[in-house]
Amino acid sequence: MNLEQKIQQQEDRLAIKKLVDDYAFFADTRNTQGQMNLFTEQTNFEVFYDPTSTTATEIYTGREALFPVFDNLHTYDRTMHFVGQCDIHFTAENQATANVYCIAHHWNFVEGQTKLMVAYLRYHDRFSVENGKWLFSERKIIVDCIEQR
Repeated sequence: MNLEQKIQQQEDRLAIKKLVDDYAFFADTRNTQGQMNLFTEQTNFEVFYDPTSTTATEIYTGREALFPVFDNLHTYDRTMHFVGQCDIHFTAENQATANVYCIAHHWNFVEGQTKLMVAYLRYHDRFSVENGKWLFSERKIIVDCIEQR
């Protein structure tokens, strides 16, 4: 790999990391449309509530199908997603994968009481470039644990 290719790969790596971070930021700011725009038109989005299962609990196909998923965050008074490790691998030109860790805090304030749900998540992501931008082409969310406080 020559110097120009190495620089491009580092720029791509930063763009993918920003995409992952933007997902969390848009979730916490309730920017449903912003979250949706991080995905390709034909995206695949799967949620696995049983981390040992190979069968998804929920499957959403296409960017527009994601609206109710992301809009559901409005049921919480506040959220805060902490993104951890992001292991990016380039699989082909304009394609990459990553494993991403996240701890997501979801607060509700009910009758003077604070209710907190903490989700420990892993994302298995696929990315591709569309119109010069890195986007999620697939996101699989593995829910390792949900804690109620």
